[in-house]
Amino acid sequence: MSTVSAIMRSYRAPREVMRTHRASGADEALGLMWLFIACILFFVARLPELSRDAHFSALEGIDTPVASLALPLFYGTVLLAPLMFLLIAAVSRLAARVFGGSGTWLDARLALFWALLCVAPVVLFQGLVAGFVGPGPGLTAASTLVFVAFLYLWINNLIALETSKVSA
Repeated sequence: MSTVSAIMRSYRAPREVMRTHRASGADEALGLMWLFIACILFFVARLPELSRDAHFSALEGIDTPVASLALPLFYGTVLLAPLMFLLIAAVSRLAARVFGGSGTWLDARLALFWALLCVAPVVLFQGLVAGFVGPGPGLTAASTLVFVAFLYLWINNLIALETSKVSA
């Protein structure tokens, strides 16, 4: 199954898709690929908002190139965020262990990284809303949608792998 169809299917049956990935041999390399692709897409999703900020700064007489706004965002999103997500995955594994989970550290990372990749299309939509509509109820609704979708996917992925006997 292609990645795009797996992402779309994850919104209907996240546990089944996660178990399928794990049973087909999803490993650390694949998980890191999911993470880095998600982080790059998150960076791209913020570019319309940065462009909007640069445009409104120029209207106020402050010349701020988009590149000067994008470079720190790139470092934070693509270089530092993966480290933060690794830490979050470790904490989620410890929490799952407290609740009787039988997965592995790799399972916790795969669950989080797949959820991040699956929520990336919604984050791209949120970025468009932030860039074209700006702050307001539309952006709040889009941000809430991202948060709810991410939690839904992540929790279901964790449940699938922490209760499954497929873990290696």
